[in-house]
Amino acid sequence: MKSVVFAALFTSSICAMGSSALAQDSDTAAVQTTEQSALQMRAEQIVALLNGDIEPQDVFTDGFLAAVPPEQIDALSQQLIGEFGAAVSVETLDPPDGTRASLAIRLEQAITRGGIAIDQNDDNRVSELLFQHFDPLESNPEEIETDLAGLPGKVTWWFGPLDGSEPIIANAPGEQMPLGSTFKIYVLAALAREVKDGKRSWDDVVTLGDLRSFPSGMMQDWPSDAPVTLETLASLMISISDNTATDALIRILGRDVVMQTVIDSGHSQPELNNPFLTTREMFMLKGGPRGRLTTYAASDPAVRAQILDGLEDAPVPPSRIQAAFSGGPIALDVEWFGSAPDLTSLYQFMRETADPRAFQIMAINPQTSEDTEQMWNYVGYKGGSEPGVLNLSWFLTDKAGVDRALILSWRNEDANLDEDSLEAIAQRILRLPQ
Repeated sequence: MKSVVFAALFTSSICAMGSSALAQDSDTAAVQTTEQSALQMRAEQIVALLNGDIEPQDVFTDGFLAAVPPEQIDALSQQLIGEFGAAVSVETLDPPDGTRASLAIRLEQAITRGGIAIDQNDDNRVSELLFQHFDPLESNPEEIETDLAGLPGKVTWWFGPLDGSEPIIANAPGEQMPLGSTFKIYVLAALAREVKDGKRSWDDVVTLGDLRSFPSGMMQDWPSDAPVTLETLASLMISISDNTATDALIRILGRDVVMQTVIDSGHSQPELNNPFLTTREMFMLKGGPRGRLTTYAASDPAVRAQILDGLEDAPVPPSRIQAAFSGGPIALDVEWFGSAPDLTSLYQFMRETADPRAFQIMAINPQTSEDTEQMWNYVGYKGGSEPGVLNLSWFLTDKAGVDRALILSWRNEDANLDEDSLEAIAQRILRLPQ
């Protein structure tokens, strides 16, 4: 149930090659041939490298290859091309000569921007390369829907205004899909409702307690007597999908209160989420005996509640949980569920019942580039995943002040998902003309 991050593929790896000098002024000494500079030649080789037409050993210095081996460069290149299509050309190289420059490369579906440096003492080989930003190129709705339909497994999507107007794109929006950590918006909604009603305050201080969930997050490593505010718990729950923070809030609010929020927000099949699971319970069910898991999946809410009674208190080694989730999809019918209309209804419900701080919390991690974020007045986000499950959900306000939503859900019982593929399509949708 990690929060899915859309980030520059090479940032964490290829930036290890050098100092922060990529951000400094370029070298004023020009190294030129009769037709193009050495820097231009090497920049064009990066295009060929990304497409697999040239070997890393022909482009990079030994120091670069010691930090990032050729096989890792090949894997990163294949991942990048898989997301955004083949590399087409050098879009910009500024300045075009010298030993250091900003670099933008046009791919079929995006422009990637960063920096490049060459070493004059090593045949002008590339000594530094950093891709920092990926700006998807504009698409039309028909192309996007074709790409969504081509993903393996079951995919549903919905993008449009919340005022009842026709969506811009939609497919099977009413189908119930596993949400992964996107369910945490219901927990936030329940808390923000009680704050607005005066029952609680964001500043209320509680102790974390003894029960711990499993990553994602950081609070599983905090002391049990650590004092934290409700706002801290909510912020970590949404921004980094902290599971221990989530479970603490569910216990503080009460499982029934969160479940009532599911019902009151207009969920079309709330019984699918009854009882409302904590993350630790979900991990314990899927990492425990298969017989218990099968019985839980086939039972009504009353029997499920009996199975959950005391389950969180049972000790379990983290290695067992890790082993259960390190393979393929497992029991995707034991999850939190919702359709696109359920989530759009939840957003509308929050507009009416939630303290405004909730929307600030949802905007901590907007999960898009700065350029795309600037196209909107407001961008709030929560996503979630587990093997075979991915949900990406944005709550948006356009420049005209109209609330919109983008909701993408993907499930495949037979294989793990290529999460980057859906994330790349999502970024294209967010850049569609409003």
